Amino acid sequence: MNPLENLQKLKLRLPEVSTPGGNYVSVNIRANIAYVAIQFPILNEEYLYQGRLGDELSTEDGYHAMELCTLNVLAQINNKVGFDRLVGLNHIDIYFQAGNQWDESPKVANGASDLFVKILEEKGTHSRAIFGVQSLPRNFSVGLTASFTITEP
Repeated sequence: MNPLENLQKLKLRLPEVSTPGGNYVSVNIRANIAYVAIQFPILNEEYLYQGRLGDELSTEDGYHAMELCTLNVLAQINNKVGFDRLVGLNHIDIYFQAGNQWDESPKVANGASDLFVKILEEKGTHSRAIFGVQSLPRNFSVGLTASFTITEP
């Protein structure tokens, strides 16, 4: 498994690493688990995919927004831990805000799940939870947190 080669094959690049917007760290390591703080669809400091799924944004938009969140998670891991230390992805939590009639959250969540597996291969398999919320910061449509098992440095 070589995530950087897989990214290149997919014609994708890791975004610039964003900095926390409050009193927390973007990657918190406890023992051999790395917890990645919520990542939003931000591309090099540009806020994208803002609004409610089913209202201002389509399910396809949500899928692409989750792909961008995934790239931001991977950028944090690569920057703070290094892909060479990854044992595997454990679990992801997906947050979304949507209109009252929209009910396609698993399709949007697959934007993250599919990309993690394409980039990390067998190390990208994971469990997940999906949460509909009233609102997200900056009116982002989606957000993503993740935990990884890593080796000792």
